[in-house]
Amino acid sequence: MNKTRNVQETRALLAIKGHFHKFVERLKTLKLFLASEKSHGVSELSPFDSLPEVCISLIISFTSPRDACVVALVSKTFESAANSNIAWEKFIPPEYPSMVCGSQYYTSKKELFFDLCHNSLLIDDGEKSFWIERASGKRCIMLSVMSLSILKGVSPRYCEWRPYHESSGLSRFENIVELLKVREFGIRGRMNTRDLSPRTRYSVYIVFKITENYFGFGDVAIEAVVGVVGHEPSRRSICFDEFPRKGRGRRRRKDVWMEIELGEFFNEGGLGNSDEIEMSALECPEQPYWKCGLIIQGIEIRPTKLQY
Repeated sequence: MNKTRNVQETRALLAIKGHFHKFVERLKTLKLFLASEKSHGVSELSPFDSLPEVCISLIISFTSPRDACVVALVSKTFESAANSNIAWEKFIPPEYPSMVCGSQYYTSKKELFFDLCHNSLLIDDGEKSFWIERASGKRCIMLSVMSLSILKGVSPRYCEWRPYHESSGLSRFENIVELLKVREFGIRGRMNTRDLSPRTRYSVYIVFKITENYFGFGDVAIEAVVGVVGHEPSRRSICFDEFPRKGRGRRRRKDVWMEIELGEFFNEGGLGNSDEIEMSALECPEQPYWKCGLIIQGIEIRPTKLQY
């Protein structure tokens, strides 16, 4: 019964969102028209300016941060409505009071939103990093390597768990792990989807760097598995080399770290509907030689097609 209701709610919200996006597209057209009229000395007033500002703000709150920035260009009235706390309150996680430092002061909800975009927050005792995507307002999460399970990772013979203090490339977490010498590579993670945005497709990435001692990972087949517990997961072959002969290789990020996509999943989410997500990257089969030279920051989960 709950599943049927959730499907109906999802369809209704998608229909509403579709109407609002059509509304925004009309506003974009109107903006171009007004710009043309202005060049001929015509007033900047919009036909929608007769609407109460609070109504315009409420309408904008059902769109997206990107749309809010677009409609702000339509007229002075729309600019005021699009910058209001009523509009931007909807783009901010409802639990933000418990996430933001009490001494931090923001002049508006819009300022708070962009701060959450550019400055990630540590949550769950520092085991997760949280931020929101600027265009859509979708939630993003990185799991600290300290919260993950690494094969052979408990022994200092194989791994070094240490603070990260390198000048080149900041880490979202204080501590990282460096693989010193391992025969078998494997990493696992698990988290609840309540920290993510509902009705959103997510991609999962392992975030790492290589050292000057990087060795032994060339063309090593690693199976990446990502999925909702109880459902069929996605599986793919990956490799830590940049141009592997098979499987997906590493990619440089803008923050000088590297990443490899492990897989995707769809978060249905919704009120009272959270699942467990499992992700892993395991060497298969185990290779009979040593590997070393990986620094692992964690596993990042962000909306699909969002690049870093």
